[in-house]
Amino acid sequence: MTEPAVEAAGIQKRFGSTRALRGVDLTLEPGRCLGLIGRNGAGKSTLVSILSGIYPPDAGEVRLNAPLATVFQHSMVVPGMTVAENVFLGRQPRRRFGVIDWRAMREQARQVMADWGFDVDAGTPSGNLTVEQRQVVEIARALAAGTRCLLLDEPTAALERGATQRLFERIRQLRAQEVAILYISHHLEEVFEICTDVAVLRDGEKVLTAPMAEVSKAELVTAMVGKPYNERSVVPPPRPTAATGATVRPALTVDGISFASPGVLLSDVSLTVRPGERVGVTGLRGSGATTLARIVAGATAPDAGAVRLGGRPLKPGDRAAALREGIGYIPEDRQADGFVPLLGSAENIAMTVTDRIARAGFVGPRRRERMAAPLARRLSLVAAGLGQPVRELSGGNQQKVTVARALARDPVLIVAITPTRGVDVASKELLLAELDRVTRETGASLLLASDELDDLVICDRVVVLVRGEVFTEFTDPPFDREALIAATEGMGVK
Repeated sequence: MTEPAVEAAGIQKRFGSTRALRGVDLTLEPGRCLGLIGRNGAGKSTLVSILSGIYPPDAGEVRLNAPLATVFQHSMVVPGMTVAENVFLGRQPRRRFGVIDWRAMREQARQVMADWGFDVDAGTPSGNLTVEQRQVVEIARALAAGTRCLLLDEPTAALERGATQRLFERIRQLRAQEVAILYISHHLEEVFEICTDVAVLRDGEKVLTAPMAEVSKAELVTAMVGKPYNERSVVPPPRPTAATGATVRPALTVDGISFASPGVLLSDVSLTVRPGERVGVTGLRGSGATTLARIVAGATAPDAGAVRLGGRPLKPGDRAAALREGIGYIPEDRQADGFVPLLGSAENIAMTVTDRIARAGFVGPRRRERMAAPLARRLSLVAAGLGQPVRELSGGNQQKVTVARALARDPVLIVAITPTRGVDVASKELLLAELDRVTRETGASLLLASDELDDLVICDRVVVLVRGEVFTEFTDPPFDREALIAATEGMGVK
């Protein structure tokens, strides 16, 4: 019988009053891919950190019978170094007297890339790489170190569909070479496609483990949330409103927007969003959908064109001005733009409304918490308290804080970029349902830019961008998923 690559037995971990892990057992077998799933806050990241040696367990033990490496969701590639330097970071080949053998390092990096079929030049500066290429470099770094066990933490979070399929081919190749793989994902369709086995964590406990062939999606979600789950739409279908009349003045007008930077192009893009309307913008990564949303939100200035809200022109690239005009913004990268890590949830949520709740220029903690508490309750924020630093929360709860901050000012237009990325199934439902509720009850408009097609279920229309231009538009929900996918690839009738 083949020896397991990694065995974790009785792992326990506590952070203050929070029991993150409660006696978890886990085994990773050579040539197998174990999918690790669970709601945000279930303990997945803590378990990966313990397996990786970042945290020590409070109880239990980890037995490593093979070299292990982790590819984290956020890239650990050093942009100022070449591909070869990153692949051999910390263990560069050396000549006499400890001098780095640069030629040998480049040759060995090229050999690793060639052996595994990775199409990345070893001499390329890593700052010039795409998201997919940086991920390849991290996998190559692990393989060059001789790893026989690879932990992949949300590896497709920043990849477009084509890159995801290429990653899956690499995973199959690694399995064929008897590498053990732990695959952490919130996308159940990916787990069913690539994993041989699955383990479910709930509230710090392992509640299910099984071969993939023996479980259904409904059974997995039931294990994750702790109650029976039935397949259903995320939210009710979009509603007809008076706002769809042709005579209604647009809430948002995007007129001839152009923008060019490495990897992103927008060319004379125009669209409108009517009051109360929810418009989706989608496309492959690099299509310009995300950049268009950033321009509307005032986070990026266009090279040409104009954005008007209610007929008033918005100052290009001025996020503060856009906020004052009534644009709530849910950014793509919550770590960089969504919250201040050292501040608590209440401070972050109230950040957009300090001018409204201040008294004599001062905002007290009780006033902040009174303002933030209803939003935190509606979004089912899980935290030790509204004062707990947001950096200590799970990724899904950090996203809830980001969404709450955008909604706190009662915006007339919500600009949301991939609002459910990196959250579990139940939290995805909750976040989309809240955006649906707010737009229905307040009449706010929504511009939702996402390459995750499940997000678009709440939209009345979907605009598809291909290579920076409007390719086509879908106006009759519910939208045909296959037709949407084909359109993002530039196929179908324009």
